[in-house]
Amino acid sequence: MDENTEVLTQDAFERLQADLKYRSTELREEITKRIEVARAHGDLKENAEYHAAKDEQGLNEDRIRQIETRLRNATISEVDVASGEVAVGMIVTIDDDGDIEELFVGSMEDRPEGGVDVVGQTSPMGRALLGGKVGDTVSYVGPTGATFDVTIKEVRAP
Repeated sequence: MDENTEVLTQDAFERLQADLKYRSTELREEITKRIEVARAHGDLKENAEYHAAKDEQGLNEDRIRQIETRLRNATISEVDVASGEVAVGMIVTIDDDGDIEELFVGSMEDRPEGGVDVVGQTSPMGRALLGGKVGDTVSYVGPTGATFDVTIKEVRAP
């Protein structure tokens, strides 16, 4: 897999598509109208409303480009529960030194039901979990530089 490829769940892919559609149609039109109204107020040098709308326009266009790139480089995760391996889109139960936690391995766009926390697939813990199986103990280095070991207790589809 290419380093630019991002693995997304179908849900995350669809959420990004919907966000792109909204930003490139409705939101773009709303911002353009705000710019026109602000422009009609006169002097653009000291027109805070105009500058705010132009800033918002720039941020929106930047986000549109980011989403287009992510979608262009995305691969949809195919959850294969039978493999027993942790993959993007799976819920993993881990034992972290006696603390049992359920985590959804995915991306920031994923919103799993049931209040399960999302661990990013590119985070140190997410990378360590990917490919692991029940019974495996995986290690990762946390943000403080400390090494953590967690044991995979269960792997299941959401």
